[in-house]
Amino acid sequence: MARYTGPKVKLSRRVGVPIADNPKHTSKRQLVFPGMHGFRGRRLRDYGVRLNEKQKVRYHYAVLERQFRRYIAGATASKGNTGEVLLRDLECRLDNVLRRCGLARTIWAARQMVAHGHVKVNGRKTDRPSYGVAVGDTITLKEKVQKLARENRESMAGLEVPQWIDFNPSELTAKIVALPTSDQIPFDVNPNLIIEFYR
Repeated sequence: MARYTGPKVKLSRRVGVPIADNPKHTSKRQLVFPGMHGFRGRRLRDYGVRLNEKQKVRYHYAVLERQFRRYIAGATASKGNTGEVLLRDLECRLDNVLRRCGLARTIWAARQMVAHGHVKVNGRKTDRPSYGVAVGDTITLKEKVQKLARENRESMAGLEVPQWIDFNPSELTAKIVALPTSDQIPFDVNPNLIIEFYR
């Protein structure tokens, strides 16, 4: 399976915003282009603005272009605001739920945890990071990865679990109690620009 394995901070620098919540990405020094004077670049045109917005979301959720197009097609076919449906589907990915709960520090660590078979959904092992959770699903971890998950949570002391997830820190279990809304997504993005990019 193809995936991006290059330097991750370079992605944050390319789109101009931190795509992960750890200090490597959030420090202002990392978002400035290297060199004596840095790279100021030109002002983006309409196409560039929309492309940048799309890449932001892709990098934030660690989704490749082909997979992202499938999410766009699914959001376009479903009822409701296309942009909000797109963000909701991406937010409900299993690897993203682990990240939002603080069980993994980054989306890439969460992907690895799922792919290695350490996560169960409703008691069944699920090894697909793109698995879409639904309301009522319960997510648990296998015993051998619980120590690592606790360490991850301790290292992210100020993390707030979103309201659409009912998280039990003592048992390290999460239950999906509602679908996320656009204002509950802690990532600043304009989904309408992404939809316009594909039209």
